[in-house]
Amino acid sequence: MKVGATLDHLLLGCNDLEQGIAFVERHTGVRPAMGGVHPGHGTCNALVSLGLQCYLEVIAPDPNQAEVSWGGVLRTLKKLPAPRLIAWIVRTLNIGEVAERLRDNSVAFRGPLPGSRARPDGHVLRWQTLHLDDDRNGLLPFFIEWDADSEHPSFDAPAGCRLESFAVASPDSGALSAELQKLGVEVQVEQDDPPHLRAHVIGPAGELRLGT
Repeated sequence: MKVGATLDHLLLGCNDLEQGIAFVERHTGVRPAMGGVHPGHGTCNALVSLGLQCYLEVIAPDPNQAEVSWGGVLRTLKKLPAPRLIAWIVRTLNIGEVAERLRDNSVAFRGPLPGSRARPDGHVLRWQTLHLDDDRNGLLPFFIEWDADSEHPSFDAPAGCRLESFAVASPDSGALSAELQKLGVEVQVEQDDPPHLRAHVIGPAGELRLGT
């Protein structure tokens, strides 16, 4: 992908947030800062900037939301033996136009759906997301539009890391490229089996190679 062009953030899943934070810090020398919690979803996160309007989100179950049902992402996080990429998110300035494009290309989706997160300082970030009904187990992205009053998380997340590369791999790279073209997303597509996401992050004290 043209780094910083449309890629908003990468989602690094783990079953314990402190372990995920330590994992990133150990490899890069930069410690992700607490981002906050996702009320009603059972998750919490920590962030590190990857450059202008791009960041890595470490996401894990929130132990203070024990009453939340173990569904979707939360179930996946609980079962992870080690941190790994679970999703990638593309930024748009007009999520309505994205929805229209998907309808025109007969791509089924859910949304736009409102989302929010309270930062440790009490400020609430708001956004809308659009999710594909079939994201090929995370191989395809979901979309986000940030609220005009919400500062992008990369601006105050700990700096020092940069995204060297990001790619999506499939044994049928041609078909995957065609799917991404329908979505209007440009990203590096590689021929490989099994299908996976791959990211290379460089920090002041080392590098972090991530995959699914």
